[in-house]
Amino acid sequence: MNNRTYKMILVSLFAALMAVGAFIKIPLPPVAFTMQIFFAIFSGLILGSKLALASQVIYIALGLAGVPIFTGGGGLGYVFSPSFGYLIGFAAAAFVVGLISERSSKQTIYRFFIASFAGLMVCYAVGVPYLYIIMKYVNHANATASGVLTSGFLLFLPWDIVKIALASWLAKQIYGRVKPARAYNS
Repeated sequence: MNNRTYKMILVSLFAALMAVGAFIKIPLPPVAFTMQIFFAIFSGLILGSKLALASQVIYIALGLAGVPIFTGGGGLGYVFSPSFGYLIGFAAAAFVVGLISERSSKQTIYRFFIASFAGLMVCYAVGVPYLYIIMKYVNHANATASGVLTSGFLLFLPWDIVKIALASWLAKQIYGRVKPARAYNS
């Protein structure tokens, strides 16, 4: 199998895993618990920055094109969903995780976790303000910054740390056994 085919398969696989992660959920207002942050972070660790970003962009593009692969469906109207900012955040997180882990000379669980935590914070930095803007100005909800911070960040943080720890551990297990796609990032 040539490098291009290998990359296309892995990028497609991680786009599909994001869709699967959207349906492993516990629905809570305004944003559901899902496994998407796990797959976004994992894509950055395994694919590297460019390919991880490509997998996330493909996932988002398919959902916006109308394929019902987001937690709440699909279509262009999803940009007005309170959770859409997290989808953008997943793409940014995957890129950042890939970028940090690519620059690390030694691949350890600790370094994977640090990269993953940085990506998680990037995801929140995009998702939480977007949640606030949509809740307050589009949905005209009585949203406060502290309320959105609690419901869009603090409520998720403990579980997301568990997910990124699992992604870091799994990436370390896989990294030494298969040639990571980021080796092809050229």
